[in-house]
Amino acid sequence: MFSARPSRLAEEHAAKAGLSVLFNEIRNAPLLWLLALVPVALVAARVWHDAHTLLFVLSVAAIVPLAALLSRATESVAAKTGDAIGGLLNATLGNLTELIIALAALNAGQYVLVKASIAGAIVTNALFMLGTSFLYGGLKHHVQEYNRSNARLQAGLLFLATIGLLIPSVLADADTSPADARFVQTLSLGLSVLLIVTYALGLLFTLVTHREFFSGGSHGEEHEAEWPLPLALITLAVVTVLVALISEIFVESVQQAATALGLSAAFVGFIVVAMVGGAAEMVSAWSAAGKNRLDLSVGIALGSAVQIALFVAPVLVLLSYVIGPKPMDLEFWHGAVAMMFIATLTAALVTTSGRSAWFIGVLVVMIYVIFALTLYLLPPRVS
Repeated sequence: MFSARPSRLAEEHAAKAGLSVLFNEIRNAPLLWLLALVPVALVAARVWHDAHTLLFVLSVAAIVPLAALLSRATESVAAKTGDAIGGLLNATLGNLTELIIALAALNAGQYVLVKASIAGAIVTNALFMLGTSFLYGGLKHHVQEYNRSNARLQAGLLFLATIGLLIPSVLADADTSPADARFVQTLSLGLSVLLIVTYALGLLFTLVTHREFFSGGSHGEEHEAEWPLPLALITLAVVTVLVALISEIFVESVQQAATALGLSAAFVGFIVVAMVGGAAEMVSAWSAAGKNRLDLSVGIALGSAVQIALFVAPVLVLLSYVIGPKPMDLEFWHGAVAMMFIATLTAALVTTSGRSAWFIGVLVVMIYVIFALTLYLLPPRVS
């Protein structure tokens, strides 16, 4: 009976201390001052709901500080759970934005945007996020090392997923009859189930049965003061909700804004949506690379690409039977398939040694820039 009051006082003191840590973090990071744009974007969406270009700019600007805050909270959790689970957690929370955007487009029947965002997320994570992490970390630490076993496994899973996405696209050209369309749809449904099962087994392998092979080493780099675990978890929950709300504004405005800016749906989905949706993961990957924790950076970049390919894309196919105007298949336009395949091979090639330097990052990023320039200047035909 008498221990209840001291316990309650301790909890209140811990809560105040946690809020103090959070406010100090925001005060000392100018980027986080942009959090003021979050309520501005939410109010603007109600007052000026037809100002699509303005809402598009506000939503993008609001997601950036939310991504930074999400990154900081996830780093604190990762410091207590290890880089393997931390990378998985960061990839999962970061991919939530892509999933929300894709669900909104799926419900509207905009399957071109959905498929472009899936392909774009895979390519952006495997090339841009990984390459910029190598570049930034290499400039700060000259040569960095990471767990080669984890990188090989992630690249192998990504290659498997790419094959699963390649097969329906290749077979779709064999025949154009209605029977062939039903075959592609049934094949996509079966492949979706197989990919999800593979993803689950991969988690079991890396986190349970063989986790000792995928732990990151100590790099001797001092980290920032980590947040208390309750503060980090509460921040993750609140920021995730805010990202979901801002993402809805982004989805509602992106198509009209793209039209006003003269951009195609393929470019918007492949580049713009992928960049905005992956902002949280990118900030986390860059921060980890700068602190010489390249295991976490590689885990976030490749793990996120694998999660999109093996889990998010198949789940969207299954959900299309429920919330979409018609079932969605895994048939992608040939340009997207080629880019995903090249991105997978590139990621597998550059991660074989377990070591990285800044110029390797330049090579990887340049491949992504070639893809982005091609889509901007000559968007591929999509079905």
